[in-house]
Amino acid sequence: MILMKRLAKKGNMNARMSVALNKFKSRLTSYPPGMCPLVLYRSILQMSMNQSCGKCVPCRDGLYEVDRLFGAILRGEGTQEILDKMESLCKMIAQTSDCAVGVVAANTVLDSLVEFPDEYQSHVQNRRCVENKIQTIPCVTMCPAHVNVPGYIALVKERRWADAINLIRDKNPFPTSCAMVCEHPCESRCRRSIIDEAINIRGLKKFAVDQMSARDVALPKANVKTGKKIAIVGGGPSGLTCAYFLALMGHKAVVFDEREKLGGMLRYGIPAYRLPKEKLDDDIQSLLKAGDIEIKVGTKVGRDVQLEDLKKNYDALYLGIGAQIGNRMPIENADCSNVVPAADFLQRVAKGEKIDLTGKRVVLIGGGNVAMDAARTAARLNAQTIHVFTRKRDDMTALSSEIRSAMQEGVRFRTLLSFLNIEADKETGLAVAVWLQPQILGPYDKNGLMTTEHSSSYPYRFKCDLLILGVGQRSDTEVFEADGIPVERGRIVADEACQVNGAEGIFSGGDCVTGPSTAINAIAAGQVAAYNIDEYLGYSHKVECSIKVPGALPNVCVPTGRAVIEERDPFDRVQDFEHVEVPMTEEEGFRESSRCLRCDHFGCGSMPGGWGE
Repeated sequence: MILMKRLAKKGNMNARMSVALNKFKSRLTSYPPGMCPLVLYRSILQMSMNQSCGKCVPCRDGLYEVDRLFGAILRGEGTQEILDKMESLCKMIAQTSDCAVGVVAANTVLDSLVEFPDEYQSHVQNRRCVENKIQTIPCVTMCPAHVNVPGYIALVKERRWADAINLIRDKNPFPTSCAMVCEHPCESRCRRSIIDEAINIRGLKKFAVDQMSARDVALPKANVKTGKKIAIVGGGPSGLTCAYFLALMGHKAVVFDEREKLGGMLRYGIPAYRLPKEKLDDDIQSLLKAGDIEIKVGTKVGRDVQLEDLKKNYDALYLGIGAQIGNRMPIENADCSNVVPAADFLQRVAKGEKIDLTGKRVVLIGGGNVAMDAARTAARLNAQTIHVFTRKRDDMTALSSEIRSAMQEGVRFRTLLSFLNIEADKETGLAVAVWLQPQILGPYDKNGLMTTEHSSSYPYRFKCDLLILGVGQRSDTEVFEADGIPVERGRIVADEACQVNGAEGIFSGGDCVTGPSTAINAIAAGQVAAYNIDEYLGYSHKVECSIKVPGALPNVCVPTGRAVIEERDPFDRVQDFEHVEVPMTEEEGFRESSRCLRCDHFGCGSMPGGWGE
């Protein structure tokens, strides 16, 4: 009986410890993005010290000595001798500790010496960080476009829908589209995680645009006309964002796009069930009213207009051509008519092509968001089975919510399978199967990702009627490269200011520079380019935002559940391309907006250079 009581008491203690550790784990995910990396590594070291059992000297005493040396460096008392001593001490601990606690802790510090040598040298030589480290507002800093997130959440809380939308437009002219499809990196460091869970920032943006259409919200007044003309090649999120800000500054923006409708991959790459095209049009039709914007659709550079003419007739040029061409694998039978890149498949469906997959077995290689879009689209085209194959879980880079939704809609997933080749029928010329090699997991690489290697199992054959390749996209850069625009590995070469290397007055940004990325990254590039084009033309315009953000009140910090955006029943939504998400109720929206800690006033309260930068 006594033994049973002791076991029960120990079990209760372990359960309470698990609760405490889960709360502590949330602090790691909410580390402020502007902190000094040495402070971060020292805090990790101190956590390891607390895990030491104390049986071996290297771990028990050595880690404390490393922490003492770390403290001296951070206090501005460090020397090169101290830095060398810390490095040699960590090497000794890693080689002689009896267990993983000392080994991993020492190797973590050694990794920091490799990853941040400039920070260590700056602390030793200059007694400070490389840059002035300040605790920036996490959600604003993590948003590529630096939208004033706490501000528009506060406006939502006060039911000021139009002001919330215009505050978003201060940095991002696609409030509706981003409310539907943004990958919300702003939530990744939300300090609300310290208490419970990150605020549903994308959900609150969607809540705002669900209450009032962007078409009904007046735009900021444009500046007086400057007489300058800028040619923008590409009518996707990057090009249209650049046009929007240039127009507000008073310049004339002329947008050239080879398709018949604007929107780029927002229109032709994202399925309607995620982004209804009428919602995309809300944003596009609104931003086109920002100022002097001229649209020339169905116009391809190199065919209908020459790049040299654009250089001569315009004061500056912005290339935002995106990455809309799906990649094919350089293997035999990859050119079969029933083998199609995921991006091409989605564009065919978006253009209205009638594709019936009834009774078809679909195989998809790849695990990104585009691959998930293709898989879920195939489900809506009545495919009999859909199998997604990836080599390892790290290859599944799609949002967890997208993977979960795909599973709910009947998509099947298999990992630890390496794609080998495509088998084609000699008579029909169609792909009839794929060959896959089972894998086993190996050591982690230097980036912390699992590696794989072939297992001893034999390859096996998997039948398919349609093979979709979700293995990336590329830009159509041939015309530009022929005209002297620098291109490396299929990407236009431009710096952080979006200035094309060695090309006077030519700027570029978005997927054609970075490779396939997200809509918000393309929008951010268009914004950066607009301001730098303005400066190149000899101006220094600021797009004024007159929205007054409500004052902040202290939050009582009571743990509260996060409001999630619900989706229609999987059995219903897989039957059509109607929008899958269900609007938040007023109760959900207002409660979620009340969870914001207002880090723009409390805890951080700073943004480098202010909101205008």
